[in-house]
Amino acid sequence: MDAAAKKVWASIKARKFEPVYLLQGEEPYYIDLISDYIELNALSDSEKGFNQVVIYGKDVTVSTILTHAKRFPMMSEKQVVIVKEAQEIQDLQKDTGTKLFLSYLTNPSPTTILVICHKHKTLDKRKELGKKADQLAISLTFKKPHENQLVEFISEYIAGKEYRIDDAAVRVLAEYVGNDLSRLANEIDKVLIDTAKETTIKAETVMSRVGISKEYNIFELQKAFITKDTYQAAKIASYFERNTKRNPVIPMVAVLYSFFSKLLVASTLSDTSEKGLISALKISPYAVRDYSTASRKYSVSKIIDNISLLKDADLKLKGVNSGSSEEGEILKELVFRLM
Repeated sequence: MDAAAKKVWASIKARKFEPVYLLQGEEPYYIDLISDYIELNALSDSEKGFNQVVIYGKDVTVSTILTHAKRFPMMSEKQVVIVKEAQEIQDLQKDTGTKLFLSYLTNPSPTTILVICHKHKTLDKRKELGKKADQLAISLTFKKPHENQLVEFISEYIAGKEYRIDDAAVRVLAEYVGNDLSRLANEIDKVLIDTAKETTIKAETVMSRVGISKEYNIFELQKAFITKDTYQAAKIASYFERNTKRNPVIPMVAVLYSFFSKLLVASTLSDTSEKGLISALKISPYAVRDYSTASRKYSVSKIIDNISLLKDADLKLKGVNSGSSEEGEILKELVFRLM
């Protein structure tokens, strides 16, 4: 769990609530986790009827929010005001809204728990509200995690539900699902359905539960490139050519572009130790061997050439200079030329 989120999570689970939470950033998972917990648990069911309000940014102004926040609770010690999609509050970063909100932050109601969920972006740090919010409220900013942080997230999430998982299965989840934590949590939940807690989750289970073909998927294709297994790469490309609806090509090109871009960095590093690669490439420890192996198979000039080929293929797949070529044909030609 994100370090800042972990601290706040422990506090709210201990029922130590603060007057104002400003949750912002491009990663919505922790914003939802914290706000949902407060919504469900800060008040009892009998208290929520008169003392809990959930409103949406597009429907309110700062003045409306503060009218709710300044009310006194009825037959309860606290009231909860949650503002979802707060990035859509039209006057939040205008002078009038900023002044009102800053005035409230300097003297918030001690009987109100105000939660501002500002998703996908952050307050402008060049402006007064962005500068002062961190000092006046519990202000947390969540960024998209790097690849090497996904392993910890997956392991913690599964351990928190009292399951076990092996390293290969963790890697499949991290590489296939990526760093959208909400989607990653949903995919893990799929894997846990009908899985006995005494069973260690294997990569094969992950592949079957989240819809990855064991033999023919982008990671098997990437593995074929890592080892320069031309026969396997051609076989997988032929399969994809016949099944482009189930296996769209543009995301595959994006994965391969990311791989060769990182491989270029790895091939030009002075420190090629495991720690050096993890630090420079922001990858998980499980991926280090792949880059070490591939850097011995491809020269720097070939890696640069492959990055150029992938850019061209991406343009063709988006209709630029593609002629009459189909997705599958573009992929097969690409695989041949990348090798």
